[in-house]
Amino acid sequence: MACLLGAVTLAILLGCQTASGPRFDAHATTTAKLVALTNLTSVAETNRLNPDWLAPPTNRFTLGPGDTLELEILGDTATRSTNMVGPDGKIYFYLLPGLDVWGLTVTDARSLIERELLKYVREQPQVGVSLHGVESRHVWVLGSLSKPGIYPMSGPMTLLEALAVAGGPASPPALASLTGGPGAAALPDDIADLSRSFVIRDGQMLSVDFERLLKKGDVSQNIYLRQDDFIYVPSATAKEVFVLGAVAQARSVIYRERMSLVGAIAGAQGTIKDAYLSHVAIVRGSMVEPKIAVVDYKEIVKGKASDVLLEPGDIVYVPFTPYRTLVRYADMILKTFVQTIAINEGARAVSRNVNPVGVNIGVGGTSPGVSPPP
Repeated sequence: MACLLGAVTLAILLGCQTASGPRFDAHATTTAKLVALTNLTSVAETNRLNPDWLAPPTNRFTLGPGDTLELEILGDTATRSTNMVGPDGKIYFYLLPGLDVWGLTVTDARSLIERELLKYVREQPQVGVSLHGVESRHVWVLGSLSKPGIYPMSGPMTLLEALAVAGGPASPPALASLTGGPGAAALPDDIADLSRSFVIRDGQMLSVDFERLLKKGDVSQNIYLRQDDFIYVPSATAKEVFVLGAVAQARSVIYRERMSLVGAIAGAQGTIKDAYLSHVAIVRGSMVEPKIAVVDYKEIVKGKASDVLLEPGDIVYVPFTPYRTLVRYADMILKTFVQTIAINEGARAVSRNVNPVGVNIGVGGTSPGVSPPP
């Protein structure tokens, strides 16, 4: 239940709206020359790694709905029981009415139970209380991992510890079993794409370099996680281009050899009426050192400029308004991208039967919205 609420909450935070409008004809540029991108510009990620993220949290674990406690009045084994904190934050034990323990530490909960029991017994009771299970706090560790999933978080946990719990990057046989596909031996050894892996916290992508952490042993990237942090490690074998923004169906499009910008946008059912076509962006490279190119899509569809070739993993963004600064534009595109992945993969982690969704965000401060699945 807590996992489902987490996925639903994430979708609600991103909003809900649809987009529709006229589209450009993808066949208008069938004879246009295809050229490689030459104006890619490196941009520095603005949300740099905060040194505070490397310090273990000082706050103690507090109880919440779904957590379970083992309780016993010492000296009376008949009172031993396992009790769950209910959705209202209350726990029921022995003769006591519901006690509100939501937000209390285990020690504080013990003191409360002993104090309330004194109303029903003559001598001050001593109660044994221990944490049996955690359901109120989780971290999401998904993607190309041996055991992706939503894991409880009962105490301080680092990024490396979370990846270890999830079995680390998937090996070829593990990935084949996860996807149900044969031919694991034909898959390359480097299954996980560490350069495009990311962590989301409170809707923001943290600038953690997974390659430095896992390949070079750079512990300066080994941050401590917080409740509901979302970790995603994409597959290095996936061949797709992501088309977001002012398009009819924001989605990933299967990459085919010599795929062009026009072809990718056509795969997302074209642009919508309010799209600002002169500043279409293409983001390429790692999440912490991305490169961005801005092209005039209006000139391309008119046949006045050459269509451009894309590469697997490219992010194509069609804005609603002109961008102001390149760095902020790139940041906004990456934020849109990681939120899209979080919604899709989080929903799949809760239910295997949901359809993917897309996210639309305007450059000029427009609220994010979720478009219906294709």
